[in-house]
Amino acid sequence: MKITMISTGGTIEKTYNELDGSLSNYSSVMVRIINSLRLPDLEIMQQSIIFKDSLDMDDNDREIIQRIVNQAMKSSEAVIILHGTDTLEITGEKLYNEIEKPACPIILTGAMQPFVFKDTDAMQNVTEALLAARLLTPGIYAVMHNRVLAFPNVKKDRKAGTFIKTMAEKR
Repeated sequence: MKITMISTGGTIEKTYNELDGSLSNYSSVMVRIINSLRLPDLEIMQQSIIFKDSLDMDDNDREIIQRIVNQAMKSSEAVIILHGTDTLEITGEKLYNEIEKPACPIILTGAMQPFVFKDTDAMQNVTEALLAARLLTPGIYAVMHNRVLAFPNVKKDRKAGTFIKTMAEKR
């Protein structure tokens, strides 16, 4: 199976700088995550495109993500996007509204704690996203914390520290 995995930064990829004590997006940890898993029959094309906290993302960044996803769908059976959880729902909604008929599952995942932290949820969420990529039909999804949520109307529940599906807003 061919999967394109796109890294955009976010909490999942934050690392600690011991020189200044900051926790920031310096470089992707995606290779470390992938190399720690047994994935004998997956061909993963990795693309690191943005190194930002998702709160710092703008419309231009989301346009870049959409362009890369459109490209990846031509040669992949699934696309997984490592994304910051604070604005994952905005990017997911944009992809849902802009990609009329996805050619494959497009999965957004991230973590509430950085991969480098002992109590991280990063490995669980990436592993779940990889499994979901095999099982889901074409569409836009958020996959983490043992949940698969189809867009639209996926929201971060800040009190629970996870994502939920909400009712459609009345217009």
